[in-house]
Amino acid sequence: MTTLRIFPDLAQNTIDPRLYGSFIEHLGRAVYSGIYEPGHATADSAGFRRDVLELVRELDVPTVRYPGGNFVSAYDWEDGIGPRAQRPARLDYAWGTTETNQFGTNEFMDWCKAARTAPMMAVNLGTRGMDAARQLLEYCNAPVGSKFADLRKSHGYTEPHAVRSWCLGNEMDGPWQTGHKTAEEYGRLANETANAFHQFDPALELIACGSSGPGMPTFPDWERTVLEHCYAQVDALSIHLYVREDGHKSLADYLACPAQMENQIRDALAACDFVKAKLRHKKTMMLSFDEWNVWDMKLGNFPFERWASAPRQLEQVYTFADALVVGGMLLVLIRQSARVRYACMAQLVNVIAPILTAPGGAAWRQTIFHPLQQASRHGRGVVLATQLGGVTSTDTPTHGPSPDIESVVTRDGDKVTVFILHRGTASAPFTIHLDGSARWRVIAHEVLTSADAHAVNTAEAPANVFPRAEPSSRVSPDGTLALTLPPLSWHCLRLTAA
Repeated sequence: MTTLRIFPDLAQNTIDPRLYGSFIEHLGRAVYSGIYEPGHATADSAGFRRDVLELVRELDVPTVRYPGGNFVSAYDWEDGIGPRAQRPARLDYAWGTTETNQFGTNEFMDWCKAARTAPMMAVNLGTRGMDAARQLLEYCNAPVGSKFADLRKSHGYTEPHAVRSWCLGNEMDGPWQTGHKTAEEYGRLANETANAFHQFDPALELIACGSSGPGMPTFPDWERTVLEHCYAQVDALSIHLYVREDGHKSLADYLACPAQMENQIRDALAACDFVKAKLRHKKTMMLSFDEWNVWDMKLGNFPFERWASAPRQLEQVYTFADALVVGGMLLVLIRQSARVRYACMAQLVNVIAPILTAPGGAAWRQTIFHPLQQASRHGRGVVLATQLGGVTSTDTPTHGPSPDIESVVTRDGDKVTVFILHRGTASAPFTIHLDGSARWRVIAHEVLTSADAHAVNTAEAPANVFPRAEPSSRVSPDGTLALTLPPLSWHCLRLTAA
């Protein structure tokens, strides 16, 4: 039998709420007919789809990264401001499409307010550089009375947008990136740009590009080289990871793949800490896992004419198995939240996303929506110390021994949340022990499970894979809670002091 001992009064670290962020890129239908569709039956006066806004608010994502992604590395931010009739259409080399620029910086800021989230802006350090980046910063954050702030005012925005977090480029190690650079080139540019940003406002939070994936031949030497140039100027280093079922030998092998994320975090932190020691620096570098998700590049692609505007791209339909993998990745992020300050599931709507929409039609939750929603809403506060015993493992060809059951526990005030992932294919007894003198009672126990690992949600059946309440979960007088975990299941169990 697996047992989980929870120490409700022993916090390991605080969780930054921005661990549960997301991402909107000008790619496919993420923007157009995703978050923005004037003329839709639910559209507000700004053209924002209210049905999508409601789902985004339900997710409670604290920050959204924008405008890319690969898109940002050839983006001229000036094209997306001012009167829409005067905005030029541009070819987007990254995705082979045409960007109409009918949605840009100010629209994004307005959308963030409507969605109750905060912007995380990325700047173009591919085809442009420090000068364009600092001008965008001034446009967004400077008080009226200077050139770019007055330009913003002329566009109807007197008050600064006050963007706090800035990404210094995107995946600059990738040869697919427009304006790809060596680690030396990028490290110097990131340092110079960060220095200019801090001359404007020392309180800005700046994120340098780490390697775009652990499979890159330069990982983690890219991290070392870049940070040797800009360690003192930046607050975090970005890392990215996409996993997929294709290529795994079995379902168990696939469900074990969140181990890649944990290994990548540890390797990236080793590079960060090496540079800290080498430079005799006092600051501890944080990570920004600002792109992560399940993404099979062969799925969700539709034929379109080159240079089309907002075609269907990367519209992967997620399975129940994908939701379990996303749950496993969320457990990793929470476990590593002492050093992972920001994270962004890529992306938010239509493009490898927890939300899908039909142009002019409905919006619905994909399977992966549910673990993200539960973690974002209930995985706040601090990570609690726990002991998990009696766990069996399954040997997998790609990832080695994989625990059949994993759990992390968080506490926010008098609320304790237990997240449990059961990868096993048989029901499993599971007992929770709550240490200390306090008495606890169950607020809610939600279970996500399915008899079909490849079940999906659709517009016609949006609740095919949906959390169900387990009302029988009760804490006994001796402070224990006995559960039976269904095979292949994800759990969000919430308790409060009685």
